[in-house]
Amino acid sequence: MAVAIQRPELHVAAGVFQNDAGEVLIARRPDGVYMAGAWEFPGGKIAAGETPLQGLVRELDEELAVRVDCARHLVRFSHDYADRRVHLYVWKVMAWEGEPRGAEGQSLKWVRPAELMEAGLLPADAVIVDALTVSET
Repeated sequence: MAVAIQRPELHVAAGVFQNDAGEVLIARRPDGVYMAGAWEFPGGKIAAGETPLQGLVRELDEELAVRVDCARHLVRFSHDYADRRVHLYVWKVMAWEGEPRGAEGQSLKWVRPAELMEAGLLPADAVIVDALTVSET
């Protein structure tokens, strides 16, 4: 008889920023965290009692030192890793105050949309890249 292994489930909010040149902002996962060194869209875990949008606004303030003025829902989906399930709530950040910077010491870079998957994004982020491509057409 097979035994079901319970994996932790995480709820994560992420934001997609595009600059005037159409490039998309990604952040490098810091050392010492799950999948360290991979690149991802900025964001983080949604805290208990927060809505996904509240979590996004808080995380982007903490990670990038920016204040979100306007965000449009882009996509919501779940992704299974071997040891966890991640539920992602993703917004395209339409307007913000401040210049994004790695407020927690993480590296940031702006990448052309066509080069996002070659940049070393987390596997789950392929869905976001696809949604971003669809929203642009």
